[in-house]
Amino acid sequence: LPLGVAALAGRSTEPTSAARRTALGSLAAAVGLALAGGVIGSRRTVPAGGGASTVPADSAVGRLLELARDRSLDVAGIEPLVSERFYEVDINQVDPDPDRDEWTLSVTGAVETPGEYSYDDITSMPVEHRFNTLRCVGESLNGMKMDNALWTGTPLTRILDDAGLQGDYVMMRAADGFYEEFSVSALRNGFLAWGMNGADLPRGHGAPVRALIPGHWGEINVKWLTEIEILDEEMEGYWEERGWHGTGPVNTVAKLHAVNRLDDGRIEVGGHAYAGTRGVDRVEVSVDGGDTWTDAELSEPLPGDDVWRQWVHRYDAPGTDHEVVVRATDGTGTLQPEDERNAFPNGPSGWVSRTVRA
Repeated sequence: LPLGVAALAGRSTEPTSAARRTALGSLAAAVGLALAGGVIGSRRTVPAGGGASTVPADSAVGRLLELARDRSLDVAGIEPLVSERFYEVDINQVDPDPDRDEWTLSVTGAVETPGEYSYDDITSMPVEHRFNTLRCVGESLNGMKMDNALWTGTPLTRILDDAGLQGDYVMMRAADGFYEEFSVSALRNGFLAWGMNGADLPRGHGAPVRALIPGHWGEINVKWLTEIEILDEEMEGYWEERGWHGTGPVNTVAKLHAVNRLDDGRIEVGGHAYAGTRGVDRVEVSVDGGDTWTDAELSEPLPGDDVWRQWVHRYDAPGTDHEVVVRATDGTGTLQPEDERNAFPNGPSGWVSRTVRA
């Protein structure tokens, strides 16, 4: 029990509610979840080594970070398009810390040519910079475990093609004991990342190399990657064995995180919207509990296939308590489902609402 108190004081053990991340209530249940292999999640500041302030403005990363800064909406209380703080979710209390010089990535299983790659091998491949958003499958509907960064790395296909795949499934394994399974087709746009916001990948985000699989829930973007095993039949990953859906695709969401009272008497509401690789085409806001709807202003899209957008809406204060509701439409024209659903087992969904006081 004392160990449970210490763990909860430092990092949350319950993924399903942002409001409970700093609370010590329901201690026995939380400790039980941790012992059973529950998500350990937290939200931390991205190391100061990353970000536009320390990256040369004329570099490729510098220009992309500047683009994100220019396209970010001026709304108090919401993250810019490149997050200043980025959540973490891990299966252990202490993150692994592989030695970069000793680290290797093995490609094994149903392949013509097994391979092993050092850090220098991976980083010497052609480099790309990608905006990519991650969202936690176990967060609350309007939680804070969704963030975006500019990642530096190389496409996964470079090592998969060299291996000569003879199976249709892939199991990724990590230095912390985590493992997750995908179809080979899901990895075709996958990415091996070793940089984040212009700096080396931080330890908490999977240094020296992690995987990014566009359009899927954050948990399956394997950190501290050590092995890619090709399988000829489907298997369950870490979270699937524990009853979670895990491998995506991520659900569409429009979050409502900012309610500001402006000097001119109007009210400003804003947040982020995300729909994985489907993209976000529209965000609508209702200030009368869902009776009528107005299109919100959206931030200009960032380049990339798996990136969030910001939204903002300003309106005349009605002088009474009122319910603000927000919903998103993805790039395929599909409206975010209205009915609220808890995180387990397929991730949260539903329209976000919030009462704004007079």
